[in-house]
Amino acid sequence: MLQSMRSSAKYVFWIIAITFVGGFLLVETSGLLGRAAVTPGTTVASVDGRDVTFAEWQAAIQNATQQEQARLGRGLTADEQQAVEDAAFEQLVNDVLVERELERRGITVTTEEIQQAAQSSPPAQLLQAPELQTEGRFDMEKYRRFLTSPAARQQGILVALEQYYRREIPRLKLYDRIANGVYLSDARLWRVWQDQHDSAQVSYVSFSADTVADSVVTASDAEIRSYYDAHRREYRRQGRAVVSLVTLPRVVTAEDSAAARARAVQLRQEILGGAAFDEVARRESSDSVSAAQGGFLGRGTLESLNFVPEFTAGVRGLAAGQVSEPVQTSFGYHLIKVDERKGDTLALRHILVPIGQSDSSAVRTDRQADDMARVLANSDGSVPFDSIARARGLAVTQHEVTQGSSLIAGDRNVPDVSAWAFSGARPGETSDLISADDGYYIARLDSVRRGGEQRLEDVRTEVRAAVLRRKKIERLTPVAAQLAQAASASTLEAAAQARNYLLNQTPTFVRVSGVPGLGVANRAIGAAFGLPVGAVSAPVPTEEAVVVLRVDRRVPADSAAWAAQKPAQRQQLTQAIRQQRITQFMDALRQSADVEDKRDAVRAASRGVDVEGG
Repeated sequence: MLQSMRSSAKYVFWIIAITFVGGFLLVETSGLLGRAAVTPGTTVASVDGRDVTFAEWQAAIQNATQQEQARLGRGLTADEQQAVEDAAFEQLVNDVLVERELERRGITVTTEEIQQAAQSSPPAQLLQAPELQTEGRFDMEKYRRFLTSPAARQQGILVALEQYYRREIPRLKLYDRIANGVYLSDARLWRVWQDQHDSAQVSYVSFSADTVADSVVTASDAEIRSYYDAHRREYRRQGRAVVSLVTLPRVVTAEDSAAARARAVQLRQEILGGAAFDEVARRESSDSVSAAQGGFLGRGTLESLNFVPEFTAGVRGLAAGQVSEPVQTSFGYHLIKVDERKGDTLALRHILVPIGQSDSSAVRTDRQADDMARVLANSDGSVPFDSIARARGLAVTQHEVTQGSSLIAGDRNVPDVSAWAFSGARPGETSDLISADDGYYIARLDSVRRGGEQRLEDVRTEVRAAVLRRKKIERLTPVAAQLAQAASASTLEAAAQARNYLLNQTPTFVRVSGVPGLGVANRAIGAAFGLPVGAVSAPVPTEEAVVVLRVDRRVPADSAAWAAQKPAQRQQLTQAIRQQRITQFMDALRQSADVEDKRDAVRAASRGVDVEGG
């Protein structure tokens, strides 16, 4: 076993040690150093006066990137990379805040605590290491033997583990202090159960704010400012950009489909001739995730595995050990093998051969894309982007893209445009040629609005609308009160009919569900569970309307069912509340911290452009 561990020690080492050393390689190879004024010591953020350096940021990015690539089993798109970088930055800021809090509280770790943790609580990454598994499960004895082996010391894993625990144990102590003392009484557990299982049904008349014209209400500057100040956090926004997009699709012909099928037939013959299915899958399958596992797709029923219909049809009738003829789906051609069948449960493998352009077609598309990119790169801006595209018979479409999300153009998921648009590009700038499986793309940035908390002048229209909506609901309340009074003297149906109001009835709902026409977790939902059955409410304001409702039916939660599951509920809710306390604590730390984010300035400096332009 130790021989096996030594041969893979480098792999295990990188899982642990990437946190500590990986980023410094990225600093040297990222292409950002040596351009303008960016150095390893360049400050990318200041957190309560503590500088976060470019080198630290790149180390965090490298670590997060390695983990995400390992999780996905492939490289990252530019959009995914941008999301990873943003998350790494937030983690760096949180790390600084936690370090300060540990110092303030005097929380430390002893050598004995580190040794005990190393023996009994291996890092999560190592729990997945194949070399430490026995019959598919982590083997603690293998792990402990490895810790005493020469490989662990020679490869520096013991040092890396010590660094890991020296960092993590104090944090766990802090989190334990924050979340300590969670006690849930039976009464509280019962209330939570009631929220999820008490049900009601109501009839109601809704007076929507939309029925009141804007002209009959006003909102002063002072009212708009007051509302904005009270709801400032609600106006945080993701960045948005508008881009013009040129698409050069990879057109797949019938000949291309035939070539892919012929390749699948060839691979099937190789397997029938004695080649191992899993080895061919690792070598040939375009499904990189399953290919790494010899094409293995999992074990379960066809319904639980949830394949596309064409694939499911291809599986039916296959005997254990049999390799299917090529099965076509929207992903390409599949060779399917059933490893085993036990009743309705199957274990499956597949090899995916995608349908792509032939070499000659691909060359033509490549040349067209290169020509477009070359002309745009050499253009001084005197010839519009649109004109250059249309001169080559290419359509230009305009799209809105949200920061952190890929651009969706029709039924196409266009990679990398979002990351480019929010990484310092300026309006009017044109992207490099973007290559994707379905074609090439070139984008022009038409406009961009950065994300985060918005200034009042940027959201004034929305804030004004919210103030007006509240005033409209206030104007409608006396009308609703007249209906409620009339209903108390007769019935809600009669009062509504006499005034030509529409009476609605809800489906059965619980406290925590959204109710069409009433909303979610608002005063109307509360009234449905607070009034006696048959009672008509006074006017109840919601965010969008004022309603008058009557409780038609209410069914209490089953106390016997609650008692049967109470231990599991207590455990789950206790853990959830502990995690909530930690999250709230970190949010409070972040809200009170003075965080100066300089990433845009660093990116602009690396691009050699003015900071305001980046």
